[in-house]
Amino acid sequence: MPIYLGGETTETPKQPKLEDLTPREIVEQLDKYVVGQHAAKKAVAIALRNRIRRQKLTPEMAADVMPKNILMIGSTGIGKTEIARRLAKLTGSPFIKVEASKFTEVGYVGRDVESMVRELTEIGVEMTKQQAFEDVKLQAEKNVEEKLLDELLPKPFSDQDETSTFDRTREKLREQLRKGELEDRLIEIEIQEKANVPFMEIGGQGMDDGMRDMFSNIFPTKTKNRKSKISEAREYLLRDEQENLSDSDRITRIAIDKVENTGIIFLDEIDKVAGRQTGGGSGPDVSREGVQRDLLPIVEGTTVNTKYGMVNTEHILFIAAGAFHVSKPSDLIPELQGRFPIRVELEALTIDDLKRILTQPKNSLIKQYVALLKTEGITLQFTDDAIQTIAELTALINTNTENIGARRLHTLLEKLLEDISYAGSELSEKEQTLDSSYVKQRLSELAKDEDRSQYIL
Repeated sequence: MPIYLGGETTETPKQPKLEDLTPREIVEQLDKYVVGQHAAKKAVAIALRNRIRRQKLTPEMAADVMPKNILMIGSTGIGKTEIARRLAKLTGSPFIKVEASKFTEVGYVGRDVESMVRELTEIGVEMTKQQAFEDVKLQAEKNVEEKLLDELLPKPFSDQDETSTFDRTREKLREQLRKGELEDRLIEIEIQEKANVPFMEIGGQGMDDGMRDMFSNIFPTKTKNRKSKISEAREYLLRDEQENLSDSDRITRIAIDKVENTGIIFLDEIDKVAGRQTGGGSGPDVSREGVQRDLLPIVEGTTVNTKYGMVNTEHILFIAAGAFHVSKPSDLIPELQGRFPIRVELEALTIDDLKRILTQPKNSLIKQYVALLKTEGITLQFTDDAIQTIAELTALINTNTENIGARRLHTLLEKLLEDISYAGSELSEKEQTLDSSYVKQRLSELAKDEDRSQYIL
């Protein structure tokens, strides 16, 4: 009987350049992580390719080419979020997932819809900063090495002979430093302390940003000397040097441009705000429609004030998703419907899909568990009939209770491997083979007992 070992861990191949990827190749990249759902992948691949095409247009024409926002329709756990997340990772785009149900109309208690643009900008700035830090890392490391040597051996103030001895000693220390022989040596470094202003968090998101900047200018940065091991000091000094070598204004400009032209906002649970007012002038429908009307200018294109400056949302790609079990897309206000011209309905997962989800993606669930237990010397093996049974039981429980798609695989595998994970390295038998009978022994009762299986999330 064939045995599935979870695959071997190999070095990640170099990603092709984004501008060279055709829509078909983009779908192929997404296929490595998401099983099925070809229509949804095709839609996001075209949307992504159109962004690349837009960058080749004249500025006048490019300004009028708006992103074709996408509405994904389908039950939970079938890949909606993962498609959007992997798309953002493939493109290196700032990405944020927000739940539309967390927002409420201005005037009600809840989150301000503009906060998602501010959070996306924070993500964009951090991504750009990390790239800038990587660009100057070699120079920063050289500077840190010199600073560490200065602390280990202060420069002399006397004659040439002592200077010559100093140079030889310094080079010996440099060699020891590079070999890691001085990592536990204590040195004294100067660190900066942020001012503690507890009342800075009062107020809404916009007020909070403004107050934070204001108080950071009012209160001077404090410094103090602290003794630290070289291994710890190096990390702090490296970050400090990278910041000194990077142009913060340039980072901000690049980040805002990246957010405005490549940012992706994933609006989950859009169906939860799809209720429309039918009369009476109050109640939950008012709030839901109010949320839609608050979202509308963000999706249409507006300018949001952030701590880093003004951010225009015209060319941010919005991907909305919802199960639409109770409501339907036509229950959204017409103006918002018009802003999501591309609609794709994701397919329900079959038993074959669940089997592929367990084994096919680059970081599939079974590969994850095999790798985790391998760290404790345990070789975990799944027979083909074990994988078939896991998929069948998952589909059965999804049918009998709430259908949460592939997410149920996580909990069933946790239950299946509970004893093995608990014993871990204490297991006397280091090779563990799981077949169909073992799976049925561990999970069948849960599948039969609907009262218990409904608690398996």
